[in-house]
Amino acid sequence: MTSRQTKTRIVAGALVLGCVSPLAVPVPASAAGAPGGQARGGTVVSVERVAALTAEEVAGELQGKIDSSRVRYGVTAYRVAYRTTDSAGAPTTASQLVVLPRNGARHLSTVSWLHGTTVHRDDVASVNPQSNDRLAALLFASTGRAVSAPDYVGLGSGEGFHPYGDPRATVAASVDGLRAARTVARRDGRELKREVQVSGFSQGGPATMLTGRALRRQEAGPYFRPGALAPVGGPFDLSAFEAAAADDKIAKSGLYLAYFATAWNRMYGLYASPADAFRSPYDRTVEGLFDGRHTSAQIAAALPAASKNLFTEDFLNKIRKPDGVLADRLRPLDHTCDWHPGVPVEIFHGRGDKDVDFRHAAYCAGQLTRNGAAPRLTDVGDYDHNGSVRQALPRIIDFFDESARTG
Repeated sequence: MTSRQTKTRIVAGALVLGCVSPLAVPVPASAAGAPGGQARGGTVVSVERVAALTAEEVAGELQGKIDSSRVRYGVTAYRVAYRTTDSAGAPTTASQLVVLPRNGARHLSTVSWLHGTTVHRDDVASVNPQSNDRLAALLFASTGRAVSAPDYVGLGSGEGFHPYGDPRATVAASVDGLRAARTVARRDGRELKREVQVSGFSQGGPATMLTGRALRRQEAGPYFRPGALAPVGGPFDLSAFEAAAADDKIAKSGLYLAYFATAWNRMYGLYASPADAFRSPYDRTVEGLFDGRHTSAQIAAALPAASKNLFTEDFLNKIRKPDGVLADRLRPLDHTCDWHPGVPVEIFHGRGDKDVDFRHAAYCAGQLTRNGAAPRLTDVGDYDHNGSVRQALPRIIDFFDESARTG
């Protein structure tokens, strides 16, 4: 029986993807605890093997979606639950996909892949084998790299709600995911190299820069550090992005802004009641739609596409000209590129992107340049938002290869 044929089995009465056997991963003594009796960030809670593919099978998964010419090795993928912190800094559990190449190497280069906007908790790399993020992780690993692809807080099998775009929770899930991935690799007798190649798409674009900066400042501890950064299609000027959504100048404006408004209201209190932000009858249903259990198609079918038909004019004006708490919370996300990475950076974007305008890539490049960096800005062509990342991924591998050779 081939590995393809054994990818689905029934384990303990449940349908599980992959040649699965839950694995108990021993926790290193250094990760066993923290003040107050809480397990420290990155402590592994559980590991399940969800896929074991040959190089030919990886190429088959990518066929018709992403250029597979850089595939070299088979891979083994694991769903990993680990400890981290949420937007309030409270302990929680998150999940991720960790993928290791089947190449026999004992010391592995490491990629942190950070995904874009996701409304349904199961549409993430660790759960959905057909997701673009699962494919991206398989591609990176098939080039001989270890991959940590965090689902972020509140998605996948993680606890609670997803604090959409929150910098604190984003960085925590990403750097703690790297720690957990190192534990999984060590269990396999392998070690992750210190230099992390960070890349991410859409929401994952600013997340790439936030995570790179955290690694630069050793917020992930003294071991990991940035090696190269490659964001794709990111909204690096979030105030401008949300204002454009308020003015219906981007694709899917109502959905993007509704996700932002409901998530940020839970974290920061943007409105006193849904009726202050949403028009009737949507004020009675919109928050329930963003519970992590509805797909983007279901949400789009239940809400008007245009922000002007979904939100009150008073709330749209607050988005157009933010002040107070909203302005304070947006400010860090307008400056995710406002630092000097000290490592190679290439920003990828598609000029045909109708969700996130190309000017966001130029905005990021400008901030980096003013800080003395020398980023590359690459237009991948006249592709839409999702098409641009599929075009960018092979180029990111080439960029990471080049950075490793010259670094």
